[in-house]
Amino acid sequence: MQISVIGSGYVGLVAGACLAEAGHDVVCLDKDSSRIATLKSGQVPFYEPNLDRLISANSQEGRLRFTTDTREAVRFGDAIFICVGTPPRESGEADLSAIDNVARQIALAAETPKLVIEKSTVPAHTGQHLKRALALYGRNGHGMFRVASNPEFLREGTAVGDFFHPDRIVLGVDDKASEQQLREIYRPILQGQFRCPVHTVSCPERKTPSVVVTSITGAELVKHASNSFLALKISYANLLADYCEQLGADVADVCLAVGMDPRIGPDFLRPGLGFGGYCLPKDLKAFMRLGERAGINVGLLREVDLVNKNRIDVFMQKVRQTLWVVQNKQVGVLGLAFKAETDDIRFSPALEVVRRLRAEGARVTAYDPQAMERTQEVFPDVEYARDPHEVARDAEALLILTPWKEFRELNWKRIANLMTRRLIIDGRNLLVPSTMRQLDFEIYSVGRPDLGAPLDPEQHSEVSVLASGPREAAA
Repeated sequence: MQISVIGSGYVGLVAGACLAEAGHDVVCLDKDSSRIATLKSGQVPFYEPNLDRLISANSQEGRLRFTTDTREAVRFGDAIFICVGTPPRESGEADLSAIDNVARQIALAAETPKLVIEKSTVPAHTGQHLKRALALYGRNGHGMFRVASNPEFLREGTAVGDFFHPDRIVLGVDDKASEQQLREIYRPILQGQFRCPVHTVSCPERKTPSVVVTSITGAELVKHASNSFLALKISYANLLADYCEQLGADVADVCLAVGMDPRIGPDFLRPGLGFGGYCLPKDLKAFMRLGERAGINVGLLREVDLVNKNRIDVFMQKVRQTLWVVQNKQVGVLGLAFKAETDDIRFSPALEVVRRLRAEGARVTAYDPQAMERTQEVFPDVEYARDPHEVARDAEALLILTPWKEFRELNWKRIANLMTRRLIIDGRNLLVPSTMRQLDFEIYSVGRPDLGAPLDPEQHSEVSVLASGPREAAA
């Protein structure tokens, strides 16, 4: 099929590249000419594992093109995916001005019937407004456009694998023709008619995804409801961590046992600095505002948001308690992205920690495998290390703020010798406390008994490998 994707950001670019890999002819549009120039040159404007080679291969084979010409993109596709941003307003409501603008552009440029598909995360009833806008601005009658909702469930860091092996595909439609067209778009994935190009641990072979067919409004609600529930699980895990710290239990044990209940499941039961990134905070607030406007009591969602906001306060209290005075202390930071396997720093808890450290007068040296260039635009006067070990030089504390796997595998004996004080505050429960204590580190983590100081020298054993099993590696 001929498919157009409007918006070549994170969602649009992943969707466009993967649909081309599945055999469709795809044109991706973006109004940012520098972004399109970057893509045409074979570069990707953000880090997402395996996406660069998908774009390169399909561009070379002619199945994937990029343009800034709206008329070209609209007229090309039989189906048009809308993947533009819906940023939060100050009130928490989603800003839908980009959706409205795209509707105008599609309506004015289209010369043949189109299926217009919401891929962006939008509040309920957006599809109905989109229908009206297309009919209002269209020049060729009311029968030109059909509208559907097809929410994305991509995770940054594993987005390509998620697209090819989704848990479910949600089709929000109000007519049979739209459902049939969407099924045809996803037929290669549903019928396994090609091999996934990503053969890594992050992209396992999975069973055929379920297809959920619902109304447009139902599909819009599914996306917000899913992200809000994930946010709830994270905040609940952090609440459990507070219980464990105060009562002397290990949150890893508690979350492990709770997650074994099939009604609950282990995913997202991981305490730490709270949820960040662009999606969960934004979608939770938008879902709250939607409920408030509908007269629904959203107190549960407010508490989820409040618990999350307090995680930075709880972490900074650990920093103050262990350092006593933060001002003029040299502090090393490992991790700046909101999660591992991405360079995305939007709403990153790590950046908020850095901001507060600097506000209290700490001297910060930071390292992240992918996010330093973006962070330099926010904090140009922070020192950035080329080698993760160098953040420990002369440091009185080392903070782990993003759970990159490579941080587990650092040469911790070398780090110990570089530090002025061997203090680790692990905000992601990435390291094994008992192992670190054998290396003479003080270590404080989230929701674990306050072990703190290193073991007595007589109890030391030689440690050659730092590896954490599933029980102690809740990140």
